[in-house]
Amino acid sequence: MERTNFDHMIEPFLFETAQQIEQLEQAIIEADTTGYFSTEIVNDIFRNMHSIKSSSAMMQFNNISKVSHATEDLFFFIRENKPTKVDSASLCDLVLEAIDFNKLELEKIKNGDKAASDESSLIAKLHEYLNLLKNSNVIKQETAKDPVTKAETTTAPMSERNPGLESPSTTTPKNRYKALIHFIKDCEMENIRAYMITHNLQDIATIEEFSPHDIAENPESAEAIKHDGFTIIFSSNQTVEEINTFFGHLAFIERIDLNQVVPESKPSPQQQPQQKLADPKHNVVKETQTNNNNHSKMISVNVHKLDKLMDLIGEMVISEAMVTQNPDLKGLQLQNFQKASRQLAKITGEIQDTVMSIRMVPLGPTFFKMNRVVRDMSRKLKKEVKLKIIGEETEVDKNIIDNLGDPLMHIVRNSLDHGIEAAEEREAQGKDRVGTITLEARNAGSEVLVIIEDDGRGLNKQKILAKAAKNGLLNKKPEDMTDKEISNLILLPGFSTKENVTEFSGRGVGMDVVINNIEAVGGSILVDSIEGKGTKMTIKIPLTLAIINGMNFKVGNARYTLPTTSIRESFKPKQENVITDPDGNEMIMIRGCCFPILRLHRFYQVPTEIEQFHEGIMIMVENENNAICLFVDELLGEQQVVVKALPDYIQKIKKIPGLAGCTLLGDGSISLILESNGLIA
Repeated sequence: MERTNFDHMIEPFLFETAQQIEQLEQAIIEADTTGYFSTEIVNDIFRNMHSIKSSSAMMQFNNISKVSHATEDLFFFIRENKPTKVDSASLCDLVLEAIDFNKLELEKIKNGDKAASDESSLIAKLHEYLNLLKNSNVIKQETAKDPVTKAETTTAPMSERNPGLESPSTTTPKNRYKALIHFIKDCEMENIRAYMITHNLQDIATIEEFSPHDIAENPESAEAIKHDGFTIIFSSNQTVEEINTFFGHLAFIERIDLNQVVPESKPSPQQQPQQKLADPKHNVVKETQTNNNNHSKMISVNVHKLDKLMDLIGEMVISEAMVTQNPDLKGLQLQNFQKASRQLAKITGEIQDTVMSIRMVPLGPTFFKMNRVVRDMSRKLKKEVKLKIIGEETEVDKNIIDNLGDPLMHIVRNSLDHGIEAAEEREAQGKDRVGTITLEARNAGSEVLVIIEDDGRGLNKQKILAKAAKNGLLNKKPEDMTDKEISNLILLPGFSTKENVTEFSGRGVGMDVVINNIEAVGGSILVDSIEGKGTKMTIKIPLTLAIINGMNFKVGNARYTLPTTSIRESFKPKQENVITDPDGNEMIMIRGCCFPILRLHRFYQVPTEIEQFHEGIMIMVENENNAICLFVDELLGEQQVVVKALPDYIQKIKKIPGLAGCTLLGDGSISLILESNGLIA
């Protein structure tokens, strides 16, 4: 079956293969942690490598297919023979090398490049390890005839490696089948899934014909399959149960009607044409249908479609506000209109909540990726470290997840490189020789807290102060700074106390990169450390970036919005509570505490007639470290607002401090969205 154009299949291939590689990596990390390859782990690795091999061969990415095939052979041997002399550490290293090879090639494909890395040396390593296992372990006599023992430098086809699966090319198939396959509703790309079935079925059968016949070339054949199903006729030596088991392992299948048919050339007297294989009450197909019904409750959706849907919901929220807050309605008593607008607001809110829940994904996969980072770094740095994960089921918006991976990796690497001591040093201090890095996520209202904590040496406050003073980064006297303020100096641009350049640190790329990425998704970070005990970094991120609860206020003719989560309180200031420090900075006393005042009209150079404190309003905003009081003209009220990015030409001219985006208010005016970190800094 020839293929000339794979473009429409690239995206599902990349998506599904990436998921399988992620599962493989977690299985390997688990085996490496326990020092033991359980039967379940071996089966998972074998199954995922087989799937990657088949799909990449179908897509003609031959180097990925060959590496996956060689790895599959290795774990087929382990699964069938259960060798006792297996060095789990070296096996983990080898399989992770194969995974890394495939990941690199997938990245090339994703970027539109050719996946053409030379796989020969890696395959040679895999075959060498397989031969080592065969020679160093006592194999049962009956397994010595397995064809896999004959393949030292080449890989055998699947049909040769599975007991009972005879190659259709070497033996005349004795059974002929006709299968009508119905995919689950809305699974999409039915023609691609049908093609994958025919490709995988070739391992155990000779395919005679299928309908629609143009699934490889015609994307429109998906519609025909969606309505009429996909029919395939094939010959095989497999029994009914084995064929049903094959189909039972395939995803997105809702129902299979499988019949055994008599070959036209040599009809068998024992068989009746189109005879049903078995009583439907006992047919294995029934079990397969039951299992696949679970898949019908979940579908894969392109994230761009979700982005578009979220944009439309945002426009709906704006339109609702423009209708219900229309200035033309001011002063009118319209009971029916008010009733209808409340119903509209209720429905809009429910739709918004539903769409936002669809976009929410758990932090677990992002957290689990750190297992690999900890494993590789601890080995290279010769440290003993374990990773503890808590709250991995906590969910945040998909776009935030995409921006959280790199900062999280940077912090974990820093914890392992800077924080965790060598085993001997830890023992000398009375600590457990195995260091612990904890990743924790938990909900906090409309935000999520991500906490990265280690039990290492902590931050050296004197060293941090000396470095900050040398670089001119101190804005107050060291004796006036709290421990938290000193710890948070490491977030300043280019700050690093690592003296030696290593693979992981000492290149002048500090935590400012992390904070920039976190602030890009509306988050903040706080550092807390106790010297000799460890360091804790708390990242606060919003659940979603698209729609927020905001407080609108006015300064002159300008409108501004602050997220309600960053507002502590608002109040009418009294002139007698305002003081001025020796440097001319205005401060206000509130319940015995002193807070700096930021006149927003001066900060953004906005003309206004309200300059006396008793004429305006104070809004106290806070982040993890400090608080500040904004002096504004007037509060306009709280409402949900849709966050829009600033135009590119504004962002390119100058980064405006404290400005996070903009939104459209109900009266049609534009409001600039502020963020507390930029204002307090």
